[in-house]
Amino acid sequence: MDQAQTAELDQSVTKERSHEEIMFIIVALMLAMLLAALDQTIVSTALPRIATDLHGLSKLSWVATAYLMTTAISTPLYGKIGDQFGRKKIFQFAIVLFLIGSALCGLATSMNELVMFRALQGLGAGGLMSLSQAIVGEIVPPRQRGKYLGYFAGVFALSSVAGPLLGGFFTDSLSWRWVFYINIPIGVAALYALATRLHLPKRTSKKKIKIDFTGAVLLTASTIPLLLATIWGGVSYPWGSSTIIGLLIGSAVMTILLILWEQRQPISRAMLPTHLFNNDIFTVSTILSLLAGVALFASILFIPEYQQIVRGYSAVKSGLLMLPLMVGMLISMIGSGQLIAKIGRYRIFPIIGTLVTALGVWLYSHVTLTTPQVELSVWMLIIGLGIGMFMQIMTLAVQNSVSRDELGVATGTVTFFRSIGSSLGGAVFGAILTNRLSSHLHQLLPAYSGKSSQLSKSVLSGISPAGLKKLPPSVSHDILQAFVLSFRDLFLYAIPVLLLAFIAALFLREVPLRTTNAEPEPLA
Repeated sequence: MDQAQTAELDQSVTKERSHEEIMFIIVALMLAMLLAALDQTIVSTALPRIATDLHGLSKLSWVATAYLMTTAISTPLYGKIGDQFGRKKIFQFAIVLFLIGSALCGLATSMNELVMFRALQGLGAGGLMSLSQAIVGEIVPPRQRGKYLGYFAGVFALSSVAGPLLGGFFTDSLSWRWVFYINIPIGVAALYALATRLHLPKRTSKKKIKIDFTGAVLLTASTIPLLLATIWGGVSYPWGSSTIIGLLIGSAVMTILLILWEQRQPISRAMLPTHLFNNDIFTVSTILSLLAGVALFASILFIPEYQQIVRGYSAVKSGLLMLPLMVGMLISMIGSGQLIAKIGRYRIFPIIGTLVTALGVWLYSHVTLTTPQVELSVWMLIIGLGIGMFMQIMTLAVQNSVSRDELGVATGTVTFFRSIGSSLGGAVFGAILTNRLSSHLHQLLPAYSGKSSQLSKSVLSGISPAGLKKLPPSVSHDILQAFVLSFRDLFLYAIPVLLLAFIAALFLREVPLRTTNAEPEPLA
């Protein structure tokens, strides 16, 4: 790479850090990551109360949508900006921005204000998601990096279990506003730890750095329509409606313009450097991240839905029952990281992990109305073990194959595609579930054949156990049976996605993991 076109690092190489020093920094990064991860689970529990207090039920979906859109869009942008200006200050800026957004959300007096402040929160969250892993890549040699990246599994496990519990507690005992205020002490602790312990090489180039504003605008213009289509499709508008088709076409056009624009930009300036896709490890890892997002979202979203509708459990209890999946992820992420540090190989883990996840999904395709909870827990554990084996490997493989001055943009791009995969997974599998539910209701309840589509939407929108009890027993039983059959179909359709991920993993080339933070050798 032409050093005249890039910001140079200072001549001193970051000194080797002790395990204790690294762990202190890792804990601070985990606290920052917890802000973004916890926010997605803790807020959902409080949404009904928020809608009531702010008189904005019609705008309730935008509380999550605004956050999701700005998080996805800003993730790769932070990566590029961090590469150019240094990651520490940009990361601290992202935390402060997130905390300001959190405080304003807690003070919101209308739904419009809350939606706007949630978008501001998302702008900060994008930096927390991408820069935390990029910083790990800068302070830890690749050979040891998997071991530390695995600790972030605990953040997601904690947020998935603690989020609904804290959200329910704050909403019922204090105020829903505390689901936002709780971020402030966590963020302050992370800021203090990073300010006192995180020391990164400074950028010393005096050459003026140009920001690719056009690329940023095109990235935003290509992402927002896609996200809106996946969020609105089958819910606010039919998938075949002119609105959804128009959004998808608009996203495709903007994506083409983005690619054409970025190909013309100097490597040092491009927001999404297209030359990275010439790196086969980066390309395969990006595809795996996209498919991993689809698989992870399908598991975490629809398993609790089964627990709540079929079993009649509360949101808090269904969240607790997800613990086996999170424990599985935690065990396999930390375990695979330790093994990678020991043997220096990473390719085998996504290969095995995709197959193990497919096994767990296949088991869930046999769920019934009365499947014992212990059996469901074992299936969740298997899914978690599989996902944990390949969830972080793509980040490790990419960071090991790119230069240090592109560490942020490469990490941010992989994280971005995982977010897009999550959005696509929710849209595709949600549409499958609605379609199959309508079909099964038509078969099981012929009297409702003309209303099966409307009935399926009412079931998916949250039909309560109390509401089912008001129906004739045979009708309520058939509704639940239709849902179970649809759920089974959904997981059967998820298996081909995981098999595609398995095939992609076979193409992941293994490059020896470096034992220092020196620049990687050019790829053959």
